[in-house]
Amino acid sequence: MLDRPHPTPAAPSTDPFALAKALSGVHFIGGAYVPARSGKTFAVVNPATGAEVARAAEGDAADVDAAVQNAAKAQKEWAKVPARKRGAMVHQCAQLLKEHVDELGRLIALETGKALRTESRVEANVVADVFEFFGGLGSELKGESVPFDPKVLSVTVREPLGVVGAIIPWNVPMLLMALKVAPALVAGNSVVVKSAEEAPLAVLRICEIMNRVLPPGVFNMVSGFGPECGAPLVMHPKVRKVTFTGSVETGKIVARAAAEKLIPVTLELGGKSPMIVFADCDFDKTVSGALTSMRFTRQGQSCTAASRIYVERPIFDRFVQAMKDAVNKMVMGDPLDEKTDIGTIVSEGQLEKVKAYIAEGTATPGATAHVCSAMPSDPALKKGLFIQPVIFTGLTKDSRLVKEEIFGPVTVIQAFDDPEAVLAEANDSDYGLAASLWTNNLKVGLDLAHRLEAGLVQINQNLVVQANLSYGGVKSSGLGKEASLEAMLEHFTHKKTIMVNMA
Repeated sequence: MLDRPHPTPAAPSTDPFALAKALSGVHFIGGAYVPARSGKTFAVVNPATGAEVARAAEGDAADVDAAVQNAAKAQKEWAKVPARKRGAMVHQCAQLLKEHVDELGRLIALETGKALRTESRVEANVVADVFEFFGGLGSELKGESVPFDPKVLSVTVREPLGVVGAIIPWNVPMLLMALKVAPALVAGNSVVVKSAEEAPLAVLRICEIMNRVLPPGVFNMVSGFGPECGAPLVMHPKVRKVTFTGSVETGKIVARAAAEKLIPVTLELGGKSPMIVFADCDFDKTVSGALTSMRFTRQGQSCTAASRIYVERPIFDRFVQAMKDAVNKMVMGDPLDEKTDIGTIVSEGQLEKVKAYIAEGTATPGATAHVCSAMPSDPALKKGLFIQPVIFTGLTKDSRLVKEEIFGPVTVIQAFDDPEAVLAEANDSDYGLAASLWTNNLKVGLDLAHRLEAGLVQINQNLVVQANLSYGGVKSSGLGKEASLEAMLEHFTHKKTIMVNMA
């Protein structure tokens, strides 16, 4: 295997452009950087300028096989390491990642266009926290004593599944990778991650950093496109678990492939998250919460974005105006500039998709498109994938903008009069990932929270995914949970029963 043992600096880098070039053209397999066996690469583009900043290794079935074979070999020894020691090593990885927070924030801002101050640096901090959290759970891989027969000692033990194949998206790639890799490693599995083609660099850097602590082959990273790289990972006979975050359509393909092998699969497939605002809410707190809930600083590129907001009629007009005023104050610009609130859309294809939804909503009779913020004036950004956030009013519940996941800075605000009717509308969706309720009447809030069809419901807040809080949806939003002890035990181990006849 041709390898490049030290193409990147060991110390944190302050220059994301130089680091991106250093990470060009390689996977990380078996403890070393390796080029694609085909020699092929593809462009990684800065969405703020349209300039190519790196070339990523274009993986195929041969690269995947090399990664999985290395992972399978390493996993046998990794599973023998005591669980607490595995956790301690993952915790050590977290401490290393904390030293690289600013570096990773700058690198992810460069490749995804997410603003450094409001989004990318925040994500880098949360990544370290996730590894730290799961690193402390090694002692929780417990079995049970089963009262079967006094003459028979019956116990259960938790055992790792083997090689885990993880496929991650581009919107928060570092965090979503951590939510898959951390519990898998602590549970005794090895991992092969297939990165998103739009954002392969920061996750590759994390893999290299963690391999300074982990045994070679335990954590591997390949980059490439879905059919050529992702599909062979899912179908590889030595992959014994698949965890995937992405679209519903691709998730169904992954689930079918996993079913053919009869292996477990975890799917997080997006959402159309409702936000329900009552007139008795803390108004200013709720407006601020709506800005956060809609993930405007991420250009709405979030599965939990509050892209349909229902506001009780007495405060509807005031709420819409307050939202417009707040978004208008947000600065759109260079993602690497500390003054920037809002960055770019991740790719040209995603930008065109968002524009098409906006055009459809604007052309709808009776609808009003409130265009907010302002495009950046810097000539260096004229080719950037910037788009102004849009708040729609006057759309009906049958609009595609109300029903479909846009994954852009577009939200629809609608008035309601009856709590039961708004609950019915909120639940009238194929998705069921997240929801939020804003009211000072906790009796009403808790009643609706129990009846909302969503995996995560928050009252008077809408935080992003947090370590130790179970995260995952219902209906078309997916299968399984992430971010918790439950996720590690149920999705990255299997339970074995051992019986000893004492007679």
